[in-house]
Amino acid sequence: MTELLRRIEEIVTPTVVGMGYELVRVAMSRGGTLQIMIEPADGRPMDVEDCATLSRALSAVLDVEDPISGAYTLEVSSPGIDRPLTREKDYARWAGHVARVETAQPIDGRRRFKGTLLGLENGTVRLRLDDGTEAHLPLSAVARAKLELTDALLDEHRHARDGAPGTPAH
Repeated sequence: MTELLRRIEEIVTPTVVGMGYELVRVAMSRGGTLQIMIEPADGRPMDVEDCATLSRALSAVLDVEDPISGAYTLEVSSPGIDRPLTREKDYARWAGHVARVETAQPIDGRRRFKGTLLGLENGTVRLRLDDGTEAHLPLSAVARAKLELTDALLDEHRHARDGAPGTPAH
């Protein structure tokens, strides 16, 4: 993460948290779009009005602090079903689902891994690969990670959205 993105995260986090949400990711595209990905802290599903409300609040905060020189477009969004894994707690929360992980440097001769997420232990992401072996990837080496869209993930999302008892919301 660049210094600019860290600064933006510092600026927006108090507003995001104060409004009852959690910050998932801050990213800047080459085209000049600042993406702020958020989700409700209480686990309820995100809707368009949530994004609009947060967009207005964050736009005002960013206008005052003015961390970005030049023009940019603000995009406030939810993580979606095939969400990125950006926080330590995401690796525990989404254990059992299929994930794609890309590392900054090769590990065991490769940078891209796909498998069932087994969680995070002592700073190491554990994945069960398709061949049945386990990959142990230091979290500090992970450049990108996201859930893979599967029927099981869609089912869990549907249950959470519909408020099925006993199903953890996210």
